[in-house]
Amino acid sequence: MKIAWTTTETLEQAKTLARKTVEARLAACAQISGPITSIYRWKDRLEESTEYRITFKCLEAQLNTLKSLVLEEHPYDTPQWVAADLTDVSDDYREWAEAGIS
Repeated sequence: MKIAWTTTETLEQAKTLARKTVEARLAACAQISGPITSIYRWKDRLEESTEYRITFKCLEAQLNTLKSLVLEEHPYDTPQWVAADLTDVSDDYREWAEAGIS
Protein backbone atom coordinates (compact mmCIF):
# COMPACT_ATOMS: atom_id res chain seq x y z
CA MET A 1 0.00 0.00 0.00
CA LYS A 2 0.90 3.64 -0.45
CA ILE A 3 0.14 6.84 1.40
CA ALA A 4 0.18 10.22 -0.31
CA TRP A 5 -0.38 13.83 0.69
CA THR A 6 -1.37 17.13 -0.78
CA THR A 7 -2.59 20.42 0.65
CA THR A 8 -5.29 22.88 -0.38
CA GLU A 9 -6.18 26.43 0.56
CA THR A 10 -9.74 25.71 1.71
CA LEU A 11 -11.67 22.92 3.37
CA GLU A 12 -14.10 22.84 0.43
CA GLN A 13 -11.24 22.31 -2.05
CA ALA A 14 -9.95 19.48 0.13
CA LYS A 15 -13.38 17.85 0.35
CA THR A 16 -13.85 18.09 -3.41
CA LEU A 17 -10.50 16.43 -4.16
CA ALA A 18 -11.01 13.79 -1.48
CA ARG A 19 -14.48 12.86 -2.75
CA LYS A 20 -13.35 12.67 -6.38
CA THR A 21 -10.52 10.28 -5.57
CA VAL A 22 -12.62 7.97 -3.42
CA GLU A 23 -15.57 8.03 -5.86
CA ALA A 24 -13.16 7.13 -8.69
CA ARG A 25 -11.87 4.21 -6.55
CA LEU A 26 -8.34 5.57 -6.71
CA ALA A 27 -8.05 5.99 -2.94
CA ALA A 28 -9.52 3.65 -0.36
CA CYS A 29 -9.67 6.56 2.06
CA ALA A 30 -8.92 10.27 1.99
CA GLN A 31 -8.58 12.02 5.33
CA ILE A 32 -8.62 15.79 5.72
CA SER A 33 -6.82 17.49 8.57
CA GLY A 34 -6.40 21.10 9.41
CA PRO A 35 -6.28 23.91 9.39
CA ILE A 36 -2.48 23.68 9.41
CA THR A 37 0.08 26.44 9.01
CA SER A 38 2.56 26.10 6.15
CA ILE A 39 5.72 28.17 5.90
CA TYR A 40 7.59 28.01 2.60
CA ARG A 41 9.40 29.97 -0.10
CA TRP A 42 7.40 31.01 -3.16
CA LYS A 43 8.88 33.19 -5.89
CA ASP A 44 11.82 34.07 -3.63
CA ARG A 45 9.61 35.25 -0.77
CA LEU A 46 8.97 33.64 2.58
CA GLU A 47 5.26 32.84 2.77
CA GLU A 48 2.94 31.64 5.53
CA SER A 49 -0.51 30.28 4.80
CA THR A 50 -3.32 28.28 6.30
CA GLU A 51 -3.98 25.02 4.46
CA TYR A 52 -5.79 21.71 4.74
CA ARG A 53 -3.87 18.46 4.33
CA ILE A 54 -5.38 15.50 2.49
CA THR A 55 -3.92 12.07 3.25
CA PHE A 56 -4.73 9.41 0.65
CA LYS A 57 -4.37 5.65 1.18
CA CYS A 58 -4.17 3.61 -1.99
CA LEU A 59 -2.71 0.56 -3.64
CA GLU A 60 0.43 0.80 -5.73
CA ALA A 61 -1.57 0.04 -8.88
CA GLN A 62 -3.67 3.20 -8.39
CA LEU A 63 -0.92 5.60 -7.32
CA ASN A 64 -0.02 7.10 -10.72
CA THR A 65 -3.66 7.59 -11.73
CA LEU A 66 -4.42 9.09 -8.31
CA LYS A 67 -1.49 11.47 -8.73
CA SER A 68 -2.65 12.49 -12.21
CA LEU A 69 -6.19 13.21 -11.02
CA VAL A 70 -5.03 15.24 -8.01
CA LEU A 71 -2.55 17.29 -10.06
CA GLU A 72 -5.12 17.91 -12.84
CA GLU A 73 -7.88 19.00 -10.47
CA HIS A 74 -5.71 20.89 -7.98
CA PRO A 75 -6.20 24.67 -7.80
CA TYR A 76 -2.52 25.44 -7.03
CA ASP A 77 0.06 26.20 -9.73
CA THR A 78 2.57 23.87 -8.03
CA PRO A 79 0.68 21.55 -5.71
CA GLN A 80 2.40 19.42 -3.12
CA TRP A 81 2.41 15.75 -4.06
CA VAL A 82 4.42 13.34 -1.97
CA ALA A 83 3.91 9.61 -1.54
CA ALA A 84 5.50 6.84 0.47
CA ASP A 85 5.32 3.09 0.94
CA LEU A 86 3.41 1.73 3.89
CA THR A 87 5.56 -1.01 5.38
CA ASP A 88 3.26 -2.32 8.11
CA VAL A 89 -0.44 -2.62 7.29
CA SER A 90 -2.81 -4.97 9.10
CA ASP A 91 -4.27 -7.74 6.95
CA ASP A 92 -7.83 -6.63 7.73
CA TYR A 93 -7.14 -3.03 6.70
CA ARG A 94 -5.37 -4.08 3.50
CA GLU A 95 -8.30 -6.34 2.58
CA TRP A 96 -10.76 -3.53 3.28
CA ALA A 97 -8.73 -1.14 1.11
CA GLU A 98 -8.44 -3.63 -1.73
CA ALA A 99 -12.20 -4.26 -1.67
CA GLY A 100 -12.96 -0.53 -1.76
CA ILE A 101 -10.66 0.22 -4.66
CA SER A 102 -11.19 -2.77 -6.94
